[in-house]
Amino acid sequence: MISDIVFYVFAGITTIQILYYLGIFSRFAFAKKQQVKPKKIPVSVIVCAKNEEKNVKKFVPLLAKQNYPDYEIVLINDASSDDTLEVFKAFANQYPNIKLVDVVNNEAFWANKKYALTLGIKAAKNEYLLFTDSNSYPTSDNWITEMSACFSPVKTIVLGYGAYEKVRKSLLNLLIRFDVMLSSTQFFAWAKTGKPYMGSGKNLAYKREEFFKTNGFINHIQVRLGEDSLFINEAATSKNTAVCYSKDSFTYSKAKTTFKDWFKQKQNRKAVTSYFRSFDKFQLGLFHFSQFWFLILAVLLFVLGYNWIYMVSLIGFRYLISWLVLGFSASKLNEKDTIYFYPLLEIVLIFIQANLFFIHLFSKPKPWK
Repeated sequence: MISDIVFYVFAGITTIQILYYLGIFSRFAFAKKQQVKPKKIPVSVIVCAKNEEKNVKKFVPLLAKQNYPDYEIVLINDASSDDTLEVFKAFANQYPNIKLVDVVNNEAFWANKKYALTLGIKAAKNEYLLFTDSNSYPTSDNWITEMSACFSPVKTIVLGYGAYEKVRKSLLNLLIRFDVMLSSTQFFAWAKTGKPYMGSGKNLAYKREEFFKTNGFINHIQVRLGEDSLFINEAATSKNTAVCYSKDSFTYSKAKTTFKDWFKQKQNRKAVTSYFRSFDKFQLGLFHFSQFWFLILAVLLFVLGYNWIYMVSLIGFRYLISWLVLGFSASKLNEKDTIYFYPLLEIVLIFIQANLFFIHLFSKPKPWK
């Protein structure tokens, strides 16, 4: 019967989902609490800002008071048209460990953040580089300590967690934070399995030699976004990549406040992933594919009146596993409140992801700013 065939396909899709959660995501979810041993390696903190006058006024002082013995702050003014440069100059006069890089637009790399970052990386005096965005900030004075502690003679890339501030009574904020928690669980877990594929520029560190090994951003310089993810996708390996998830290592920023702005942000990220390595595109695509068809086939089988005992057993087991795995991940990433609404938030994200897939399939949006 048709309903039997649909059920067998549904069982296969459910198996794929369970394998993702138990075989991959659990590597991060059930990892031991991270204990770091501080190192005293010289670090250059790099911040690139374009028309971020208000944010840098608030956040640069937080970087300047880090509890770390040897670090500089490289502030890059990416051809701003507001007073960002003036604010940076004032901070450079106030703090002796601040270095200012002023980038002027040129015809070849007009409005390209990767060009500005390249100049900042070359200007940095230290080999160990720690990156955050101009609209992000660490909540702990030990941020540099925690992130740099994950470096070793072998581990020269460190992936950190870039979180969003919580906004009470905001469903959009809850959805955005659940989305970034799930995404971070994925790239942390794959890194732990030896297949790192992306990172967040809000909280990312690597040794400068890794930058020059890949010729910087040259292989994807035409893509104006993805200075973090595309670089990690190219440079990270099973041997050179570590993850940092201690709570003092987190950075925070404000999430988008309208669905339209957030959806545009997700469109850009979706477009960036089209430049990933083949395996990474496959594993991401398979996960989203299995998510979507798990939901659709479950509804279809209920409509067809299929044996409810089999249905409830499979669906219940899948949700038990995924809820457990994501619950432990959310606890590690200080996002436990997102799990209270997990099934609903996942269903919304599934349809958003499907929408992004069809938009990208037919219109091929480019990840420009």
